[in-house]
Amino acid sequence: MNKQQSGFTLIELMIVVAIIGILAAVALPAYQTYTARAAYSEIIAAAGPSKTAVEVCAQTGRPADCSQLAATEILATSNATSLVNSVLIGGASNSVTITVTPTNGVNNISSATDYILTGSVSGGRVDWTVSGGCTTEGFC
Repeated sequence: MNKQQSGFTLIELMIVVAIIGILAAVALPAYQTYTARAAYSEIIAAAGPSKTAVEVCAQTGRPADCSQLAATEILATSNATSLVNSVLIGGASNSVTITVTPTNGVNNISSATDYILTGSVSGGRVDWTVSGGCTTEGFC
């Protein structure tokens, strides 16, 4: 009587381990990028109160120059996180710029990946464009 063997050979197990290693090598960088983009969403959200204040200013006309809004007061009353270093509002009366600078080194985000919103104010309406280091890094 021949006894039939069951189980996996060594080469089959090595092939499975190699496939798992290749999948892990691809998945790890993708996961790190995903977590950095998820953390950057808090930086984008920090611009929200300033953006709303500029839009209200454009609709009501108070103050006459929307670039004179105090972004530090807006940030203090919003949900500021440890990821946000500063929020600044500047520009001219018909063009407003909101710059959100992240805290350097948190979740692999550098302070060079700032989030810049430039708003063109006309007729009580604000048209926003996004620029800054976040566009080159793919965070926004």
